[in-house]
Amino acid sequence: MITTKIIEPASSAYDYQLLIGRILEQPLKYKPNAEIVYRDKSRYTYRDLYKRVSRLANLLTGHLAVKPGETVGIIDYDSHRFLEGYFAIPMIGAVLHTINFRFSPDELVYTINHAEDQVLFCHKDFLPLLESLQHRLEKVRSIVVLADENDVFITSLNHDGEYETLLSQQEDEYSFPDFSENSVATIFFTTGTTGLPKAVYFSHRQLVLHTLALTTTLAALNSVITISSEDVYMPFTPMFHVHAWGFPYVATYLGMKQVYPGKYEPRMLLQLKRDENVTVSHGVPTLLQMIINHPDADKTDLTGWKVTCGGSALPRGLATKLRARGMNVNVGYGMSETGPVVAISYLDQQK
Repeated sequence: MITTKIIEPASSAYDYQLLIGRILEQPLKYKPNAEIVYRDKSRYTYRDLYKRVSRLANLLTGHLAVKPGETVGIIDYDSHRFLEGYFAIPMIGAVLHTINFRFSPDELVYTINHAEDQVLFCHKDFLPLLESLQHRLEKVRSIVVLADENDVFITSLNHDGEYETLLSQQEDEYSFPDFSENSVATIFFTTGTTGLPKAVYFSHRQLVLHTLALTTTLAALNSVITISSEDVYMPFTPMFHVHAWGFPYVATYLGMKQVYPGKYEPRMLLQLKRDENVTVSHGVPTLLQMIINHPDADKTDLTGWKVTCGGSALPRGLATKLRARGMNVNVGYGMSETGPVVAISYLDQQK
């Protein structure tokens, strides 16, 4: 360790912390009227998103009595509700556990117990699964049901109520605290090794720096995939998997219109592509294959759709087919332990 000349801060200087809430501040300044869309069911602006994040924070710290450092799990498809959890949970100093609903029952029990989840937000589709596991969950004290409008659900679980109903009862203002940027923000589990899933966690600082690095890579370089605040974002990588590769934080930081498809259905993904003018997405080759081979793909203009492919190698035949439809495709590499993006291919637009 070398000795350098240090500039000592003034006693009155603010020690700026890299917290996830800083990401959400940006669209409120520059793109407050851009929309957050969920399937064909709801849409609201970034102003509304902040109010809903504040309502969720009030619900968490009030009725659900979540304390800083406690863990809150979410079992859901890609949705606006998941996005709200991406912010509200770490912003109150709690830890967000993004739960992989594709795990086996034993793996689910292990990960929920190992993460020490105190509260679970669970989509109604997964209630039967939780019912079968409830007596094996060691620390879960509260369950909130996630359901779309007019959805009916019946469960034997002792739950605290339905998400939208509970949110409507909360104030839409919350004074988010300052705390150390090295605080744990998220936890999830990877099966990329032998044995039981392994826990991976990230601090606020790590996630903010990942967001800034990924934004710089994709927004500053003039490549086949160059993004901006004018793009429309839709993921088809699960939000439970490494923060959907970090793209929801990037899309929020840039104030993009965001479109969340819920359960992955090629017909719905293509409908949203058409109706919402989606321009930026990311996913694995299998899902891209399902989309491009769906009958609705023939009546959908895919020209200029910027898609980052990862998770496994992009087959040459699929890449050729996507390019033939006018899509701009690149590939990325990463690991759960790296948050996840390590590298993204650079393809010059001029070539």
